[in-house]
Amino acid sequence: MWCYRGGSISAEPRINDRIRVPEVRLVGPSGEQVGIVPLAKALELAQEYDLDLVEVAANARPPVCKLMDYGKFKYESAMKAREARKNQAHTVIKEMKLRPKIDPHDYDTKKGHVVRFLKQGDKVKITIMFRGREQSRPELGYRLLQRLATDVEDLGFIESNPKQDGRNMIMVLGPHKKKTEAMAEAREAQAARKAEAKANPGRSQNAAEEGVAESAPAEAESAETPAEASAEA
Repeated sequence: MWCYRGGSISAEPRINDRIRVPEVRLVGPSGEQVGIVPLAKALELAQEYDLDLVEVAANARPPVCKLMDYGKFKYESAMKAREARKNQAHTVIKEMKLRPKIDPHDYDTKKGHVVRFLKQGDKVKITIMFRGREQSRPELGYRLLQRLATDVEDLGFIESNPKQDGRNMIMVLGPHKKKTEAMAEAREAQAARKAEAKANPGRSQNAAEEGVAESAPAEAESAETPAEASAEA
């Protein structure tokens, strides 16, 4: 009686001597169809080409095997998977907190953060915090949210309309650009900066130093929370 005793099941394909079938449907190193051949013949051809015999379709009858450099194949597959993870877009919701009677200068600063988040392809949760008697004037918060949505309408849209949540009023803005598009544009801009730096090393060095000085406050702000950036008015 067969009994499964546990242990991991390997996801690796069978190669060379680990293939245990009488015959295989063989695919050549360039993708050409060789046909159904005995396993011994397939292994002999693999030795002649100095390649591996790799089982690529174990459930076929007979199984399909291909002649290839398995080490090179694994390396290229790992690089492709790494690149796919690098380009994978993760939905991030940033948060910006404001007071209903916010100072004009502070409003411009907070709006600048919202603009930056939307350009990056992130959603932004806007929270209006009411305190004391302000709770009896929810229209102040509603008008402020509508004003902000209008100011950034070129970059985002109202994904969730303003709603009261205890002492707060919340609205969610969604970006017009997808995260993948924003990431692609950022990579293109970075490549352009590198090309310019290579062409004009002196001028680009000065620009880089100025950029570091200007971006320092923004980096400090975004480092507070990795998944959610918040600021209070």
